[in-house]
Amino acid sequence: MKVFRTRALLSLIPVAALLGALSTGTPAYASSVPNPGQLLDRTPDSTEMAKLKLTEHQVSAGTISTLDAQMPNVGVDTVLKSANHSMRNRADCQSSERAALPVKPAADAAYCWDTGDSVTQDWVPQGLTSSGDADDDGMWGTNKLILSGWTESSTSARVAFIDANDPAHLKYRWVLLVIPTDSGNNFARFGSHVGGMVWFGDKLIVTGRHGDGSNNALYVFSMQHILQAQVNSTAVGKVSGGFSADGYQYVMPAVGSYSQPGACTMTNDTDVPCFASVSLDRTTTPFSIVANEWFSSGGGPAARIFRYKLAAPGGDMPLEDGGTGTVNASQLLTSDAIGLQSVLAHNGTYYGADARGGVAQAGVMWRMRTSGTTSATCSGWDMDNACWAQHSEGISLWWSTQEVWSQTEWAADGNGDPHGTPVVPQRVLFSVPLSSM
Repeated sequence: MKVFRTRALLSLIPVAALLGALSTGTPAYASSVPNPGQLLDRTPDSTEMAKLKLTEHQVSAGTISTLDAQMPNVGVDTVLKSANHSMRNRADCQSSERAALPVKPAADAAYCWDTGDSVTQDWVPQGLTSSGDADDDGMWGTNKLILSGWTESSTSARVAFIDANDPAHLKYRWVLLVIPTDSGNNFARFGSHVGGMVWFGDKLIVTGRHGDGSNNALYVFSMQHILQAQVNSTAVGKVSGGFSADGYQYVMPAVGSYSQPGACTMTNDTDVPCFASVSLDRTTTPFSIVANEWFSSGGGPAARIFRYKLAAPGGDMPLEDGGTGTVNASQLLTSDAIGLQSVLAHNGTYYGADARGGVAQAGVMWRMRTSGTTSATCSGWDMDNACWAQHSEGISLWWSTQEVWSQTEWAADGNGDPHGTPVVPQRVLFSVPLSSM
């Protein structure tokens, strides 16, 4: 096997930890992030629901089989066995990394990336999912693993396949996401923002928050199609001697996508929304995915939260379309919470991570319901209900353990400049018990 280069990679900020009580309705302290109030159910509004309609697009079986025939098709187990990056346990994380963890609830588990990935400013961690989403027993075959999606300025996307079989020794391997081209005789970079991911059955659903020329909002990849590059070069696609993936050993080609009825916008809550993130809800029948849009934490309109039903695992495409090729949203809610990087739904409660945008600012974890919104409170920080992790991104529930997993994003200098140096490492992967949220 050829030796593939490890890409040189490049993160940020602080926190404190104490206890607190619950805030209900109006926050208990004057120096709190304003409570956004109850969720509003807009599902009966057919005009608004029409903006959420998705059209299914499958990559032809011939295209996929043509690509498969030209490259070794490996499985998840092979990727994990070739893991070439080690994660650091909490005790080995730097103080600035540990400071990014939630104040309340406290993290049960916490890990930091290897040296290059902890400080890269070229790549940013975003969506998160796991084998705890994929199957209700939390296993994919004989493995437990976490998938962390990273974006490179919306020009490339990769996924860290994290071997979580031994909680004391997490390790990972990068897989590059690609788009089949030329009827399966080539592929190109997947150039979309990986704001959220859901792994369900053998399918990996990835958001394309900024859309593309075809207005695709979601892309679909398959664990049955993880291909191995034969050439180690900076090129992406077919080269002399086989296929190259910019130094990565493995690629996942898209097998389908879902497009919106028009171009999405991030400037208002009245046109087609951009998918900022997506998560899995196993408490609905059938299971569903929950998506949300994002507006700047500095102010903005009410963010929409919407869901789609999932089809039974094992089919060609993951969302329920009734055999029509068109997917209708099953619910639409709006929230006055701004800066929502991700939303996790469980038994009618929507846990929304408000990632406040300033240096050294902890986030807020809102517990949003149609009856009202609450948050944890904590003392010893800049805002009494800012108790969540700093600049957190995707949220995922490991169903069999009821642990909520998330990750923090920033890689900046001490002034918050994402391109400034020296970089302050503050990028962590962590879990907290759902019961404590």
